[in-house]
Amino acid sequence: MPPKPLRKGGVYFLAGSTMTTLGDPMSLALDLAERGLGLTSPNPPVGAVVVRDERVVGSGYHAKAGTEHAEVLALREAGEGAAGATLYVTLEPCNHYGRTPPCTEAILAAGIERVMVACMDPNPRVRGRGMLALAGAGVRVSAGYERVRAGELYGPFRKFITTGISYVAMKTAVTLDGRIATAGGDSRWITSHPARRLVHRWRATFDGVITGIGTVLRDDPQLTVRLVAGRSPLRFVLDSQARIPLKARCLEGEETVVVVTETAPSERVAALEGNGVRVWRSPPNAGGRVDPAWFLRETARRGLVSLLLESGGRLSAAFQELNLVDRYYFFVAPKLVGGQGAGPFEGPGKELMEEAYPLRFLRWEQVGEDLLITAAPARKVEGC
Repeated sequence: MPPKPLRKGGVYFLAGSTMTTLGDPMSLALDLAERGLGLTSPNPPVGAVVVRDERVVGSGYHAKAGTEHAEVLALREAGEGAAGATLYVTLEPCNHYGRTPPCTEAILAAGIERVMVACMDPNPRVRGRGMLALAGAGVRVSAGYERVRAGELYGPFRKFITTGISYVAMKTAVTLDGRIATAGGDSRWITSHPARRLVHRWRATFDGVITGIGTVLRDDPQLTVRLVAGRSPLRFVLDSQARIPLKARCLEGEETVVVVTETAPSERVAALEGNGVRVWRSPPNAGGRVDPAWFLRETARRGLVSLLLESGGRLSAAFQELNLVDRYYFFVAPKLVGGQGAGPFEGPGKELMEEAYPLRFLRWEQVGEDLLITAAPARKVEGC
């Protein structure tokens, strides 16, 4: 989800040790962490808050890979106030050298007395080591605060770091009778302006946005962030035979990668590259198209943690059939088009209802005139 506004003030009263009482500083830390969404990859977004004598004395968030971590920034702001204080941090502090020194060293040097962690590091190679290093030096440590929210925040990084595959969220907009376009192919606009604005906010928090050649040829989308402030993600067009027009709007301005198969006509590929378009070559799948599994391994290899899928029914079905979708955002508009309009998934589908893909509803909310339903695969249970 998009980042929330940072709370103002900074005074928190910790009159006890219950999860509810201790939730406010961690909630602030998570607010801060969300400000780094889409900017920190391949690192995860992290927020940190230092509390002493019932007041926030320092805060910070990781803003970009290679820059100082949230804990270091919060400790620097706290200064001498960090001695004997409690550090609330959304992810387990690192205990290894990377582009920056270990955060555990900075925590110990500052004299922090207690560290509260929302989520353990999901990386199997480092999980628990930061906590053990701090506990071994006499710091009181505990984890699991704001567990549900932190689990959702770190779901993309968890998949990326444990599987070597990028996380995929699928966004679609349908009418109440399940159509993403009329029988004639018209789809502008199914949803209201507030819903479209929210999608632009989402784009700014993902590393990349994916669409297919069918959507480009039919709708000629830009796939950029325009309705809100924020940076546009890397754009991907899965185009097996390199059919994309050189004048397509998604090739203008921000960078775009066109993903073709190794069987794409060489003259079309050369024309794209000659016009400065980046081209990736995928081995064809059984249907002769770009292999979505190969594509997600390739994006992960290049450090892209999360991707937003905004496509027509054929490409969405290709990802769904391989169980590659981790989150579903369905906007349902209060409209009926009837007829033989297109649906969000194409292809043969399932013959029996008992074979349908099971999902879990996570939330539903109204956005403008539309209903937004968020769901996840029933097989996927996130947590810290």
